Amino acid sequence: MTKPELTEPVHPRWMSITLAAAAVYNLVWGAWIVLRPNDLFVLTGIEPPNYPGIWQCVGMIVGVYGVGYGIAATNPLRHWPITLVGFLGKILGPIGFVYTMLVLGPGDPGYLPPSWGLTIVTNDLIWWIPFAAILYQAFKHHNAPEYRSIENNDLRTVDQANQLFVTQDGVSLADLSRKSPLMMLFLRHSGCTFCREALNDLSSKKNALIAAGVVPVLVHQGDPAKASADFASYGLGEIDHVSDPQCQLYRAYDLQRGKFLQLFGPSVWWRGFKAAILARHGVGKLDGDGFQMPGAFLVKDSQIIKEYRHQTAADLPDVCELAINQ
Repeated sequence: MTKPELTEPVHPRWMSITLAAAAVYNLVWGAWIVLRPNDLFVLTGIEPPNYPGIWQCVGMIVGVYGVGYGIAATNPLRHWPITLVGFLGKILGPIGFVYTMLVLGPGDPGYLPPSWGLTIVTNDLIWWIPFAAILYQAFKHHNAPEYRSIENNDLRTVDQANQLFVTQDGVSLADLSRKSPLMMLFLRHSGCTFCREALNDLSSKKNALIAAGVVPVLVHQGDPAKASADFASYGLGEIDHVSDPQCQLYRAYDLQRGKFLQLFGPSVWWRGFKAAILARHGVGKLDGDGFQMPGAFLVKDSQIIKEYRHQTAADLPDVCELAINQ
């Protein structure tokens, strides 16, 4: 069997169009400043500088950024650092302008009149949303498990996946589910505050599940040994768990990567504040696919009996209600 080849990251066409437009704008604006350094000062009613060469250097830098954006346009997901550097400049520039408006007054060295704000709009503000969207998509792409960048057909049915995946003790999920119903709780990455909240919730309900003859099983993306230690801190050291760093088991159970509002919507931020700060679950290091959505499934004989698919990352299903009240 030949090793699958990595494919070039696929990106929406609008990303390349945006960066190409930024490249053209920067090159034109930079050339204008280099060739006619006093024009902008005359247009905005400011005394031209005594040393126009310094201002021409600014035009040169802006033009060089245009070259960078042109390179980034060929593959925005691969060349995201160029976009990030440009985005930082477009954030810091307006901050400096606002500072001059609030702190300095006419006649003070460094003061810029409101008319100068037009350059802030065209140079910086109009690019905030598209650049932020490109960086978000790049982070999402590079945070994906390796299999999502490989051309293969490794998607398995629930039954096939349960036969393939084994617990930390080497027992397959298929064998476990033949003996007892399983309450399979698919977690997000271990640093997620909602993952920690779910573990704390399971810790309080595990005895009720076991008394009802339902075996809890945790599915995670991390290292098995580290996961065992993490689970033990919640009183779940004896719970069966399965490591799935490539999220193949997640895929077999049709758990997808979340959309923006599912992961970062207002309700998620509010629930995150309550879970991380008020409930003291905290937030840890990203360990796994931060965009993977969780889920909970009652499984018997490798068949899904009941399921809960999270609508947002902040959902907290009642595992007892799902597993016991059938």
